Amino acid sequence: MVHFRMCFQRKAAGNSFPRVLLFPEGTTTNGRFLISFQHGAFIPGYPVQPVVVRYPHVHFDQSWGNISLIALMFKMFTQFHNFMEVEYLPIVYPPEIKQENALHFAENTSYAMAHALNVLPTSYSYADSMIASRAEEAGKANCSSYMVEMAWVKEVYGVSTAEAMELLEHFLAMNPDSDGRVKAQDFWALFGLYCSPLCKKIFHYFDFENKESITFRQFLVGCAHLRKQPLFEGVCETAFEKCKAPGTSDISLAQLADALRSGMLPPADDGMLKLFETFDIDDDDKISRDDFVACLARFPFMIALFAGRINGEVYIEIV
Repeated sequence: MVHFRMCFQRKAAGNSFPRVLLFPEGTTTNGRFLISFQHGAFIPGYPVQPVVVRYPHVHFDQSWGNISLIALMFKMFTQFHNFMEVEYLPIVYPPEIKQENALHFAENTSYAMAHALNVLPTSYSYADSMIASRAEEAGKANCSSYMVEMAWVKEVYGVSTAEAMELLEHFLAMNPDSDGRVKAQDFWALFGLYCSPLCKKIFHYFDFENKESITFRQFLVGCAHLRKQPLFEGVCETAFEKCKAPGTSDISLAQLADALRSGMLPPADDGMLKLFETFDIDDDDKISRDDFVACLARFPFMIALFAGRINGEVYIEIV
């Protein structure tokens, strides 16, 4: 990656190479809006020449949205003419403040292109198309409902695409309905728990719209918001110390069940085992400190399950 960036910067800076052509969105859309630009083209800090492309059509838009290449070619061949308009926009120069180059340079270029196309720039990104594609692979309808505006989520909460895709897999395992929403009972079933009063209260943290179900965006942003709390890591450490027996370094199945009794009635044996396996990241039949912290980093809302053990010592936003 470093070598590619240096090569790109050298070619962009010199006059001995042809102009470098990049597509900053990184994917195709339906042409009704612009998604967030990747910053790679703007990091070197050289002026860019924005170019917008339009495809005037009557029956079929050949700008390749959510369609296979074979279907695209077939539909193009069934039209007598396929038109394409190319418009060169005024050159956009980087901001004077070097530290703000990549972000603001990309935004300024995006606004100029959106204005020329008469569309709105958005915080959706290529990662959103990956999320929608994965939902489609899973056989889910209305895949666009899984999109979360990843550019905004990454900027505000620092969530990577890999982390979002991992959470998506867990969300898909919760049996979303045709609208991409998950109900409380399906949410907690993934972890072997039932909808106890405490679990309902935790779920309500995500369901701020009071619709009795949540979207993937609510799930992702809710988890990211909890992880960003300044006391979160300390709360996890405190909870681990309160759950394990004195003189031990791990949490057993019985100790986990005992810790839950302070806030709720533990689930049946099979449910308790499922919850234990969720915390036992390395599958060694015990929950180490690393297992416990890693699980809560992945599912931060579960810290509220141990509220009874750490009540009065730390602040937990959910409960």
